[in-house]
Amino acid sequence: MTSQEVRLCGLLLREHFGEVVEKVGRHLLRSGAQNLRTIIHETGVSLKLVKKSLCVLVQHGICLYSPGRKGPGSPTEYRTSDDLILRILRYPRYIYTAKTLYGDTGELIVEELLQRGHMTLSSTVKTVADRLTQNMEEGRSMDYSEVSSAFSKLVETHFLQRCPPAAAAAAPTKDGTSPAAGPAAVPGTASAPVSVAPPTPESFPDCYRVPQVTLTGRGKRQLAVEDGEEQRSAKRARMDSSVSEESRRFKLFSHVVLHLRLVRPSDLRCVWFSSAQAHGDEGIYWQVNFERFHQHFRDQAIVSAVANKLDQTSSEIVRTMLRMSEVTTSPTAACTKPLSANEVFRSLPVGYNIARPILDQYLTLLVDDPMEFVGKAGESGGGMFVVNLHRSLANLARATLESAVQERFGSRSARIFRLLLRKRHLEQKQVEDFAMIPAKEAKDMLYTLLSQNLVQLQEIPKTPDYAPSRTFYLYTVNQLPTARMLLQNCFKTVANLIERRLFETKESKRLLDKSQRIEAILASLQGSGAEPEQLTEVEEMITAPEKQQLDSLKLHVNKLDSAENQVDETIFLLESYVNSTSTSS
Repeated sequence: MTSQEVRLCGLLLREHFGEVVEKVGRHLLRSGAQNLRTIIHETGVSLKLVKKSLCVLVQHGICLYSPGRKGPGSPTEYRTSDDLILRILRYPRYIYTAKTLYGDTGELIVEELLQRGHMTLSSTVKTVADRLTQNMEEGRSMDYSEVSSAFSKLVETHFLQRCPPAAAAAAPTKDGTSPAAGPAAVPGTASAPVSVAPPTPESFPDCYRVPQVTLTGRGKRQLAVEDGEEQRSAKRARMDSSVSEESRRFKLFSHVVLHLRLVRPSDLRCVWFSSAQAHGDEGIYWQVNFERFHQHFRDQAIVSAVANKLDQTSSEIVRTMLRMSEVTTSPTAACTKPLSANEVFRSLPVGYNIARPILDQYLTLLVDDPMEFVGKAGESGGGMFVVNLHRSLANLARATLESAVQERFGSRSARIFRLLLRKRHLEQKQVEDFAMIPAKEAKDMLYTLLSQNLVQLQEIPKTPDYAPSRTFYLYTVNQLPTARMLLQNCFKTVANLIERRLFETKESKRLLDKSQRIEAILASLQGSGAEPEQLTEVEEMITAPEKQQLDSLKLHVNKLDSAENQVDETIFLLESYVNSTSTSS
């Protein structure tokens, strides 16, 4: 793990969970697996805060725990990795993918699970139904059955999965921490918990089985948290003075739940389900299957590459092959399961009226293409075909490297870089001739690429003394080390973008707070039916220069967010290529 990865992980933890969680997470990244006593001693954080931090990290699947390495009875050890933390960077992409595939309902389901880490089906359905009802017209509400149906579809396509059995609900401990909050026995007892590695269908047969839940009803509208003091006073005035003790308890419980939702999701879940009505899924928690989302991103990248290289019909054929094998193919497999041409023909979308002879021609074209996205695995059933996943990722990584060289050093340097990728080893004179670039310019470009570690120089001596006159100097490009180097540059870029965004927000914190207060007052007045003159008067509390400054800040923040997402796409492609290379080797 490099310093750039640790820096980026620390920024992500600070932005989403606060400085204390960042300190604990950074320490686990640098030190590896450690028990509770060691974490407290080396970080200097109090016992209570360390327990809360571990609760939050385990709740979101960022921290894993296992029995101590010294044998039975030794303290539980906690560990994390950069891969688990860097998934936070991809949260917007997960949510957008769920919205694209399953609409607003799927989007909110995935968003709730990402925000809280683990949830039961019934609580997820209720929360999402209430949020959808809140945005509907007056008199309309979202039925629980519609949300349950969308949840089941996400499970059927493996975008959601059950948590391991160790994550089942349990009673809170004496110090207030909850084992149910992600399976963290955070008090640091000497029990021997089970490893909480993400479950797979092979190791956990019920991973994708939806329980029978007795859940009927519709979403309810809730009072906005941002209501102004005037609206709250008006509502209190309209309330009957003889409020029962049970109603007051319910209001107090609601405020406690809202507070815990902001401070500690693990405690929220513990408090909520202790008072919730039984629906038949108690102790069965669900989480986002990140590997399935990554598989979908990889498939989309391959389909887009085929469309750019060939045409839309070819990409649709590859998309059909990937869709047919998306659930049966392992994420680390080198290629998909073999599919016959007859199966591909029957599975094509209805709108594509492709005759069988045309399909055979397209499949032959894909097999003969130098990029080798599709390979032939046999002759039965009209021909057996597979999608070469590892080869496709290597080609995508190569295109990414070429694009990065071109953007940074120009088209001529990219031509030399591309030439070395294809020819493997070339002398300087050969580079000049093949690239058709003057000797002086080619020499400068080669030395520039060499200084940036994008090109390597290999010496092949004729004699053992390595005399320059009797040595061949060959330029080459090692794609895997170059991809790793570019990946580290991407981590550094994202960390700089996050720091810049945090700086921009901090500099305008006073103005942002003022804008939020005014928006809350406007929402309160609109809810109470205020006159337009009152609304205009409140809106004028922000001056024209302040509005201009706010617009400029929003524009800058949006650009930084967009840049983060774009760099993350490059990170995903390079990471997938590096991981596939290590798996295949």
